Amino acid sequence: MSVLPVSVRLCLWATAAYAGQLPLEEAVDRAHPDLDQVVGATDRLSLWRDLGERAVLVALPRPGKLTGMPRGPAELVAAATEAGECVYVPGLGGALVPALELFGPDDDQGTQVTWTAYDCDPVPAHTLEGLSLGEIELGFRRDLAASTGAIEALDATPWAGSPLRSMADERSSCRWGLPDGLPRRATSIITMAALVGVATELGLSAPAQSQVLTSAVAEQRRILLTDLDALADTAMAAAATVAALSMAGLLPVRGGS
Repeated sequence: MSVLPVSVRLCLWATAAYAGQLPLEEAVDRAHPDLDQVVGATDRLSLWRDLGERAVLVALPRPGKLTGMPRGPAELVAAATEAGECVYVPGLGGALVPALELFGPDDDQGTQVTWTAYDCDPVPAHTLEGLSLGEIELGFRRDLAASTGAIEALDATPWAGSPLRSMADERSSCRWGLPDGLPRRATSIITMAALVGVATELGLSAPAQSQVLTSAVAEQRRILLTDLDALADTAMAAAATVAALSMAGLLPVRGGS
């Protein structure tokens, strides 16, 4: 299973297809190598392309933290925050939200993703033109340092004497499966954010939390790790969006190629 959200993968592969790197159907397959069935993506992506869209963008929202989300109806916001992700097109307005589910008998189950379409507002050009990989990376590194310092100040060391460290290293070594032609700095930010996501997910697991000495410290640690995970998602989505706009020729890469 990839450690990258499926919406990040679809954003980049679909935009690569729009730019002529590969057929759209192949791009959809490349975005879902770890899933058995994909429903609802290709037709909508084809429609957006035929109507002139050149880039598919991504948001990774949380309840109360909608950074990067296009303006849209309550149904879109609810679905995207529940899923924690969506893709959208900036010119026409339109979004897709994934839902994962198991199918098949208990002894031979597969995983299906169903993409549901929603209306949303077009994104003002000046909002996208203001994005900078340099600023995204600087802000993420600053937030990461502050969050790491706060977590270390709790004097909680759940990695000690547990297999969690080796689990994090193993999961972090997964191939990212990204298309060619991404700005190097965007790839670096996406990779760093994904590594943080792996660490926070394992750090929030029951085995990790159970090793913290007191419930009060465990709760403080949970809050800090949850906030750090959200910061990593915000940086990842912003970097992927800049990468998509760059591949589409809609945004010159500033702050590092």
